[in-house]
Order: sequence, then structure tokens, then C-alpha cells
Amino acid sequence: MTWKIYAHRGASEEYAEHTRAAYLQALADGADGVECDLQLSADEELVLLHDDTLDRTSDGTGPVGEHTLEELRALDFSSWKGVRVPAEYGGPANQLLTLSELLEILLDAGRPVGLAIEFKHAGPFGPRLEERTLEVLLDAGWLPQSSQLENIAISFMSFHPEAVKYLAQTVPARHLCQLVADVDVADIREEMDLGALSGEAVAVLMRRALAEGERLIEDGVAGLAGPGIDYVRAHPDTVAAWRQTGARFRVWTVDAAADVEHCVGLGIEEITTNRPAALRGLRDAASV
Repeated sequence: MTWKIYAHRGASEEYAEHTRAAYLQALADGADGVECDLQLSADEELVLLHDDTLDRTSDGTGPVGEHTLEELRALDFSSWKGVRVPAEYGGPANQLLTLSELLEILLDAGRPVGLAIEFKHAGPFGPRLEERTLEVLLDAGWLPQSSQLENIAISFMSFHPEAVKYLAQTVPARHLCQLVADVDVADIREEMDLGALSGEAVAVLMRRALAEGERLIEDGVAGLAGPGIDYVRAHPDTVAAWRQTGARFRVWTVDAAADVEHCVGLGIEEITTNRPAALRGLRDAASV
């Protein structure tokens, strides 16, 4: 079995994540597919960004959802990486992508390519992000049953079971990926700048979501299991049990050769990485 390589936010080790350069480089590196996160702008445009704020990956600040697409276009989303963007990749001013623009890039790839769309939000604001995504895909010609748009095979992912269950009303299980990761209170407190009690309260909610997500994989609502590499190493019995139920696997974020070897040894079908060129080299060397 030949495992597939998905580029995490594009070739994000080389260029700033989610940028035009990162995705063009991922295709040039021979990635079988690419992964993206989506956020809604103030005018309900789907933009490729991981965070719900602008501070980490641009020269802007504040919530993404408080800015229109035109305002977002005026920001610099690539310079923070400290890497020059070649002119053939659009230059610094053309790096922000909408979902429609990423689809255009993938349609022009000239070969079959996968697109894994991840929904980050936790659900209290309703499924508008998912609704808008399906609207854009349907307008582009996407077929829900096959989840195919010409040469693009589209799948959907989330850590949040409510998002997966919502999508399951339209999308067959084989195109849905439930993401899972162990919950660490210390990491939560540091990432969210929370105190001990608040951190534990958030952890309780996340553990409940994790347990429900694991059930969605066990019950076949999500045909793709999406554990992180740490989860795979920590829970070999769970991985084996899901394999027995017929679940396929997409493991994230696998950058080290030892982790690749571990995944391949387990028969993992898809590997998500920041380093698609390096993993392509490992795969090609193994096939000689």
C-alpha cells in the first residue's frame, strides 16, 4: 500500500502557512493533497486562516471576523515567516487565499489531488461556517455523494463532534474525518492563558468532546480517524480497534522520519505533514 502525503496548511515549513506560496510549493513537492483551515470574514467570505485572530500570522490585529475581505487583502500574511516569496508564487501582496482561490489552484494542478478542509470553531455560534463552505463548494460544482470537484477529492475534518455530525447530514462517512488528541490541562492553561480552575473546566469540556469524537469513529459516522502522532503512539489498542472496524487513518502532524516509519508500519493510509518534499523523498526511497 502506498500512503498519501497531505501538506499541512501547504508546504508550511518552507513558506508561511495557508499562503499561495505554501500551496503552490506543496503541489510542486508532489503532495497528494493539501489541508486548510477556514475562517469567515465580516462579509462572509471564506479565508484560509488557522487562528480566529490576525495577530500571529499577519501585520494586522483583532478577530478575523471583524474584517471584510477587502480589509484582509490589505494585510501582509507572509513576511512573519522571514522567507522571500518568489515572484512566480505571487509576491507578498497576493498571499491571502479564499477557499475559491485555493480551489482554482488545485483545479489547475493537472492531476488528482486531495483537499482536507478543517473546521476549527467549537460550535456555539452555529454551523454557519460549515453552511457557507458547502454553499461555495456546491456553486463550484462539487458533488456531495462522491465529494469530488473535477480532479479534487474533498474531505472534511474537525475536532468538534457537532461539526462532524452536521456534515454527516450531507456528506458520506468515508469523506468525514474526526480529529482526536489527548487533553493536557497544562497545555490548555498555557495556550489560553487560564488559571487552574478555568483550565480544568475547559479540559472537562474537551475530554467530553474527545470521548464523543472517539465514538463517532467507532460507530462509523466518521470513516476517517484523525489522531495526532502522539495519540497514535499513546493508544495502540485504540488504533488497532478502529482498524478492525474498517476506519481509515489520516495522522497529523508527522514531520520526523521515525514518526513516518511508525505510521507506515501500522498501515496508515494518509499522513499530514509540514514537510511534503521530505516525506515524498522518504516514500520514493522506500519504493526503490
